[in-house]
Amino acid sequence: MILPHENSSSGIELALDLGIIRKYSIAGPRYTSYPPATKFTFPGEARELEDAILDDNRPGCGPLSLYFHLPFCETQCWYCGCNTVVTRRREAASEYVDDLAREIGLTASRIASARQVRQLHFGGGTPTFLPPDELARLGLLIHEHFSVHPECEFGVEIDPRRLTAEHVQALRVIGANRASIGVQDTNPEVQKAIHRWQPQELNIQAVSWLRDAGFQSVSVDLIYGLPLQTAESFARTIDEVLTLSPDRLSVFSYAHVPWIRPAQRIFESRSQLCTPEEKLAMFAVAHRLLTAAGYVDIGLDHFARPDDELAIAQRNGTLHRNFQGYSTEAGASLYGFGVTSISSTPTTYRQNFKGLPEWRRALAAGRLPIERGLVLSDEDRRRRTLIMKIMCDRQLDYAAVSRQIGVDVAHAYAPEIASLDDLEADGIVVRTASGLTVTPRGGPLLRVVAMRFDATFSPGETRHSQTL
Repeated sequence: MILPHENSSSGIELALDLGIIRKYSIAGPRYTSYPPATKFTFPGEARELEDAILDDNRPGCGPLSLYFHLPFCETQCWYCGCNTVVTRRREAASEYVDDLAREIGLTASRIASARQVRQLHFGGGTPTFLPPDELARLGLLIHEHFSVHPECEFGVEIDPRRLTAEHVQALRVIGANRASIGVQDTNPEVQKAIHRWQPQELNIQAVSWLRDAGFQSVSVDLIYGLPLQTAESFARTIDEVLTLSPDRLSVFSYAHVPWIRPAQRIFESRSQLCTPEEKLAMFAVAHRLLTAAGYVDIGLDHFARPDDELAIAQRNGTLHRNFQGYSTEAGASLYGFGVTSISSTPTTYRQNFKGLPEWRRALAAGRLPIERGLVLSDEDRRRRTLIMKIMCDRQLDYAAVSRQIGVDVAHAYAPEIASLDDLEADGIVVRTASGLTVTPRGGPLLRVVAMRFDATFSPGETRHSQTL
């Protein structure tokens, strides 16, 4: 057990009890949506999904969040669980932007012109696989078809191994102002084991280019639980990354899903997977070092400086969660572009085809490239509110949430609340007549608390990663 210590940025006592975390570490959803994406169906309801776009664009509709999935990577990182296309054929970038132009046109024609884009994100894959001129072309397409707010939060995922100063300048010209840098681990032996050679000098150069170009925020992505990592080696990675002075960090738990990503089987064949105890020790050391350095534990795998928008939103109770993780833009409809991207309106989720050929055929036929989705019932929407309150606010105020969803929470969800007996006994939640609160000890187990309100979850499901 790690003894409680003070978070210098907030004064909140944080306690990590590894025994408790181990007890409740099971496979479960990450709740970037509810119901989770594993519950999306192949539509006989495609017409309903498209009609929901019309409903979402009636007078008085809110802001927009746009996501562009740019799937290409030059090489395969063996740990990766993302939807990628591995190729060195540079023509693929131009062809893909041609197809995105078709999808942008099909979607923008259905969206109210007065709606402003408050968030934009380029994910992947490796967005900087696209040459600077193709990034510029994509940015021009976006600005031609949508009204982008002058203060739009525009983030892009960066691979320092594939970044040039010209990429950075092109991104700034089209409005990008935030970047997340994929580092994962700075240990050369770990990098060799995961097939991702990335000297720290490349990370330093990338951050320098981004800061000099005027990017407002630079985030770093790390992964713990990778082959050959130890608590001691991961502590050194944290120390080296802190020299970059990131505004945010995402410290992800390695998700071993070889039935989805066959490349991960190489770790099993080499007996390189760490034990659950070793993984817990890595999480503990990362949490300790980052909070000691003044970063705020936002939730799950996110840390931010106290003056960062995420930390401010957490304090103000306005934190939001979507398919990109924690966000500050609640109330925005999300429209995704590119293979496998997911969109959401207040009543639906829809996901594009995962394969390039199928996605392209739909666009060539003048159709939105929807492969699967879900129309939410009223009960789905109520439970979504409860689960997102737990994931973002770490509490449920029964009276306030009852007014929001139109039912008496304490009465309607009495069985779910009663199911928290074991979590309360272990100090993970505190219940009163007026609500429940997740304790600092329960912070790493937000997903476990949320699962108790998930009507779709079946214990023993194997399609999810471990909660830690």
